[in-house]
Amino acid sequence: MKQPSILLGFSGGIDSCASAQWLIERGYRVTALTIDTMHDQRLLSQAEAKAREIGIEWRTVDLTAEFRHHIVDYFIDSYRNGLTPAPCTRCNPMIKWRTLLAVANDLNIDYIATGHYFRIEQHRGRYYVAKGADSAKDQSYYLWGLGQEILARAITPMADAIKSDIKAGLKDRSESMGICFLQGCHYTDFLRNEGVELAAGDIILEDGKVVGCHNGIARYTIGQRRGEGIPEGLRIIDINANRNTLTVGENSKLYKNILYIKECCIVDHDELITADDITIKIRGIGRNPEGCARVSIWNDGYRIECQDPAWAPAKGQPLVLYRNNLVIGGGIVVDFE
Repeated sequence: MKQPSILLGFSGGIDSCASAQWLIERGYRVTALTIDTMHDQRLLSQAEAKAREIGIEWRTVDLTAEFRHHIVDYFIDSYRNGLTPAPCTRCNPMIKWRTLLAVANDLNIDYIATGHYFRIEQHRGRYYVAKGADSAKDQSYYLWGLGQEILARAITPMADAIKSDIKAGLKDRSESMGICFLQGCHYTDFLRNEGVELAAGDIILEDGKVVGCHNGIARYTIGQRRGEGIPEGLRIIDINANRNTLTVGENSKLYKNILYIKECCIVDHDELITADDITIKIRGIGRNPEGCARVSIWNDGYRIECQDPAWAPAKGQPLVLYRNNLVIGGGIVVDFE
């Protein structure tokens, strides 16, 4: 019987190493692939050394140009235009998983995998991203953009894993956090270094009355209540890049019952618009609506009507749609009311 082969997205960190061991124990012939996005030789050397230590073949592919164009430039342009980007939810389908599938096809490798904490379930002939066993680490929110071709070839080594159990047996429990290309730099410093003008402008009320002065719209987010120029007791309720203004108001102004999304990835359109038990997440960690939502077609996207209002949604944020533990789709917030 032929040994099944698998291409594993591999950083050399805790999760990818644990995934490699899990796959080896179940009889897979593992090839590790490190995607080079920033020409960081330290990270490449670490990944190669870990693969050698585990005893698996290691490869790398240079995607620095693609990563710059699709992820870094998108991040910069979003802030320049007053939006709230989520680069990881874009990188996963456009860079990481798409590359794994392409390289696996080139090398005639059977399956693909990463160290993400999630499951894949199949229902009515379609594949769904589903929540992993570790509720504290579940990454299904960040994988809503994975298409059927990718999910059909994917294995999920960390589906049943509990991160604290994995770390408990390690001497070195450190791991990287945050947006990788910032490399520990504060995002506003990164934007300034990339030529984004952080120009001062007016902070206004909804009627246009000027009540303060901000020091660059990219420094502020929807819902923020502390920061230079924000009057006490008020929060940011709108960012207007064209006029370089921030609008402030009462906290009650941040609750939105209707949201509009575009750039969608949907598993089953009919399921989406007929189901009455859909819930949504508009942030991976933090406050999310608890009630159900109804979805209808809107232009070339969807209208989401929430039973329980969403607090402080921001244009540019992902909105992910769930039915129980299944991700049935997602999109990018473009408006709300």
